[in-house]
Amino acid sequence: MKNSTIGWIYMLVVFTSCNNAPSKNVTAENASTVTKGMYGYDVDFLKKHTGKVLELSNEDSTAKVLLSADYQGRVMTSTATGDTGVSFGWLNYELIAAKEKKKQFNPVGGEERFWMGPEGGQYSLYFKAGDSFNIAHWQIPSFIDTDSYEVAQSDKSSATFTKKTSIVNFSGTTFDIAIERKITLLSKAQLANTLQIALPEGVHFVGFQTDNKVTNAGSNDWTKDKGLLSIWLLGMFTPSEKTTVIIPFNPIPNSHSFITNNYFGDIPKERLQVNDSVLYFTCDGKFRSKIGLSPLIAKPIAASYDFKKDILTIIIPQVDKNAAYVNSKWEMQQQPYKGDVINSYNDGPLADGTQMGPFYEVESSSPALALKKGQTGSYNETTCHFQGDYVTLKQLAKQLLGVDLDTIKNK
Repeated sequence: MKNSTIGWIYMLVVFTSCNNAPSKNVTAENASTVTKGMYGYDVDFLKKHTGKVLELSNEDSTAKVLLSADYQGRVMTSTATGDTGVSFGWLNYELIAAKEKKKQFNPVGGEERFWMGPEGGQYSLYFKAGDSFNIAHWQIPSFIDTDSYEVAQSDKSSATFTKKTSIVNFSGTTFDIAIERKITLLSKAQLANTLQIALPEGVHFVGFQTDNKVTNAGSNDWTKDKGLLSIWLLGMFTPSEKTTVIIPFNPIPNSHSFITNNYFGDIPKERLQVNDSVLYFTCDGKFRSKIGLSPLIAKPIAASYDFKKDILTIIIPQVDKNAAYVNSKWEMQQQPYKGDVINSYNDGPLADGTQMGPFYEVESSSPALALKKGQTGSYNETTCHFQGDYVTLKQLAKQLLGVDLDTIKNK
């Protein structure tokens, strides 16, 4: 979700194969031994309840990623240790298994999903002209909710999905859009190159990159005065009671003013600690809250650490501090191009006690896409997970994030 979206609504893998064999239609290899929370369980569940499911995997089938054409080329989940390993993505099993789709929004989950912004404001894609900005009028466009995508290409190391659609924003501007979304397995060398480090031995890992392209397929240029779009990637992950999101940022003067922390009310101090150049956000799925970072301070990295399972998750977005970013607040906006580039959401109970999750999210957005007729804009993001002993992962976190995990663990 972005900005004011309600909380319950709210987001390979290593060793690239060298051949071009078709990506396999998935069946868990150890179906008799997998249980809920394991990757193999999710494989079997999605194969049973959905249509086109694709799997990317490395040569020894330890690092795997599960994709769905039914859900817009979504990365549903991944694992670093095979079918009996931890399934990293959060899935809404009850909704996926339901026979009927919801009219307003189908939050089926998934480790990375493709959406588009802005959500609110005069250029919103989620509200019709004249409607009030409230949940009763909020509507997810079908092309990022219920529509299936075409599989343009697939093999063991990558898959490409496509979709053509048209949508009208709050101000009445029509956008004809061609979407291409490619998910690629990352080898050890590719992941090390992306992270600019040498990966430690003895650590299990899985990593994937998504390349997302949007083409202006209409007859008019996209201009600021009529509204621009953005590529918006949202990752939903399964929390534990000891999960913390870690987001380093640039320590410019008055940097804290570029962090939004009151989307759903104030966050207790013990749940959000903001230091000079890094913030720690408790994401245990028990308290509905959200934060956002301006591109003026954001770095191209965000992370989480699960101290219960010893899982380090790293997200590598693209950040351009000089670019305009769409504003998704649910209001008529004074500054429609002063939005966030990185967000994180922690799920929690609503006022009536109900809850969709628990899950937590790490999100990122592209700059606003001022595309001329026929022009294409692109946005890439890398997601990776590391599992191993705490000492090794602590060293890796220090290297990538510049933080000492002990300072969080001991609080």
